[in-house]
Amino acid sequence: MAMNIRSGSGAGDPEVMMDINTTPLIDVMLVLLVMLIITIPIQLHSVNLDMPVGTPPTNSIKPEKIQIDIDENSVVYWQGQAVSAEQLEAKMASIGQLVSQPEVHIRPNKASQYAVFANVLSTSKRKGLTKMAVIGSEQFVQ
Repeated sequence: MAMNIRSGSGAGDPEVMMDINTTPLIDVMLVLLVMLIITIPIQLHSVNLDMPVGTPPTNSIKPEKIQIDIDENSVVYWQGQAVSAEQLEAKMASIGQLVSQPEVHIRPNKASQYAVFANVLSTSKRKGLTKMAVIGSEQFVQ
């Protein structure tokens, strides 16, 4: 700490002023900052992948696609035929047991109830379907 003593305006005791000398504090902080910057490892924004060499094998078998539509009245269609919730569950359970599951494409209408769409999604998850896609979602963008 530094102490600055200056004479008063002719009074008996001089006024004592005590200020903290911040120069050594700033010097120490700058040294610590430089040490921190030096010790931080260089971050690379790349991911090294070992990709296979050659051409990928061609898949001659096209996966089966199942289309589930939900119209504006919230009626569910399986491959173009209207189905009830129980029939939908039974059909999803039957394809959920297959080794090679087909792709299930769900296409809801913008005017349909969200509860029906959420029910179709939750049923597919419960029945173990893994290849799901929502088709026509661009109609929901405003």
